[in-house]
Amino acid sequence: MADVLKELADKLAADTIKAMDALGDDRLYEQVAKVLGASSQTSEEAYLTSIRIRLAERRGRQFLNEHVKAVIEARKAGKDAPDAIAPGSDNENL
Repeated sequence: MADVLKELADKLAADTIKAMDALGDDRLYEQVAKVLGASSQTSEEAYLTSIRIRLAERRGRQFLNEHVKAVIEARKAGKDAPDAIAPGSDNENL
């Protein structure tokens, strides 16, 4: 049953993120979680875990893509490659 729970929660998370993008509503997932939580706290927790994982992956991928682009542009211009410094990290202001 745990596999079914994770699969359903992940599918709902993926669909919710698509809807968030289409509607421009970055908090829609919270309302969906409330609906789930009213019926099943276990489903709500699995769903929110999947949302967090997917949104974190998105932020990580965006950072990676932007850094690779900056390094390529710097190399083309004959400059040193910039350091990879994550926004909000302790090394951001070094």
